[in-house]
Amino acid sequence: MDLTLERVGLRYPGADRNAVEEISLQIADGEFLVLVGPSGCGKSTTLRMLAGLELPTEGTILFGDEDVTTAPAAERDIAMVFQNYALYPHMTVEGNMEFALKNIGVPKAERRERIVEAARLLDIEPYLDRKPRQLSGGQRQRVAMGRAIVRDPQVFMMDEPLSNLDAKLRVQTRTQISQLQKRLGVTTVYVTHDQTEAMTMGDRVVVMNAGRIEQVGTPKELYSRPETLFVAGFIGSPTMNLLAGRLESDGASGRRVRVGRNLLPVPAGLEFEHDDIVVGVRPEDLDTQAHGGAEGGEHDEDRFTIDIALVESVGSDVYVYGSVHGAEDDKQLVARIDKDHEPVAGERMTLTADARRVLFFDAQTQRLIGSGAGV
Repeated sequence: MDLTLERVGLRYPGADRNAVEEISLQIADGEFLVLVGPSGCGKSTTLRMLAGLELPTEGTILFGDEDVTTAPAAERDIAMVFQNYALYPHMTVEGNMEFALKNIGVPKAERRERIVEAARLLDIEPYLDRKPRQLSGGQRQRVAMGRAIVRDPQVFMMDEPLSNLDAKLRVQTRTQISQLQKRLGVTTVYVTHDQTEAMTMGDRVVVMNAGRIEQVGTPKELYSRPETLFVAGFIGSPTMNLLAGRLESDGASGRRVRVGRNLLPVPAGLEFEHDDIVVGVRPEDLDTQAHGGAEGGEHDEDRFTIDIALVESVGSDVYVYGSVHGAEDDKQLVARIDKDHEPVAGERMTLTADARRVLFFDAQTQRLIGSGAGV
């Protein structure tokens, strides 16, 4: 089932502003859509409005062609999985999965068939006779998933279902959820604050901030071309380096952006409304092979010089943290370099940016202007 939100907003009684404002979104049938953002950004509120647990104060919600804006949750063909497992402790796994089916009058033979099939999908068949207290956290979450699956809904909604699991179990379970969703083909809306979770699971990702949508796109689109400074600083681990710069121009060299004593070329075709620029470059798009101009001159062209403050080795990669040489704000920059390099804190290092992947943002509007590859 496809879902539509048209200019949806919600203001709680007594509040001076909306918790969610102007949310317009199309969710395709069978799509796995992830809502991600920091705490308080409105992602769970948006999910709850889709589920009918909160009613919007403005806008329209459609399930297919049906207007469900004011319809209660019971009248929407959805199944919800929450952060806490919400299992009945006195019931077995099978009893928990069967409970909702009993309430809607599904015959006993069909109930058993659905439960066994879901348990097989989730690899919890051996635990059907156990109580929740006899299960691990990951197993309990799979039971909660199974309880949703047996209802055979048209839409799955999941509100941070992996938050209570340890790091290793989160990785395993998110893989299982992704595989299961693709196998079932059910429209799924998933909420998380973990951008890694969002990027690895979603067909599309909605980045939210302060009750509004910042950007909607595929994980690749969000990573390679963030439309705002917020998205650039939120997506990626480590996040994108965002460095304050100033647009300069001269007849001989054309336009450049100065960051400290470093000058970055600006491709033809980019239009700047203001001279204050923020330069964005991913840690992996910085190379230790310096090109052009000898270090120590009036400025470094097409590269960054940093004073190394910290070196972190994580086995496969080395992360170097340092302040940009000559920058007034002492801005920290991080670069991911080859594991064979062994820089030392206190040294000075010159890094060349992949010019095609450098992004330029307007410091005032905080919107993307374009990349080193052009508009």
